[in-house]
Amino acid sequence: MENSKVFAMKLSKVYPLLVQKAQRKGRTQEEVDQVIRWLTGYTQETLERQLERDPDYGTFFREAPCIHPKAAQITGTVCGVRVESIQDPLMRNIRYLDKLVDELAKGRPMEKILRE
Repeated sequence: MENSKVFAMKLSKVYPLLVQKAQRKGRTQEEVDQVIRWLTGYTQETLERQLERDPDYGTFFREAPCIHPKAAQITGTVCGVRVESIQDPLMRNIRYLDKLVDELAKGRPMEKILRE
C-alpha cells in the first residue's frame, strides 16, 4: 500500500482494528491504549480527544506529543518489511505501532513491549 493511502486512513478505521487484533489473542483495549500512549506521548485524555476528533492516521502521528526515545529499539518485520529500514519517519512510526500491537497479540509481556 502506498504511503499516502496509509496516511489518509481515518483513525476511526485503524484504531478498532488494532484493538480487535489484540482482543482476539486475549489482550485488552486498555493495553492497546497503553502501547499507543507509550509510543506517541499522548495521555489517555488526549488520545480519547483524538479518537473523537478522528484525524487521518498521518495527522494523528504528526500531532503526537513525542515519539518515545526507545522506539528505535523496536525491530522486526511488519507486512514483510523490516521496520528499522523504513526511511520515511512518519511511516516508520506507524509501523512501530503495528509491531508493538503484534507483540501484544503474541502474548509478549508488557515490560518487554515497552522496552523497560
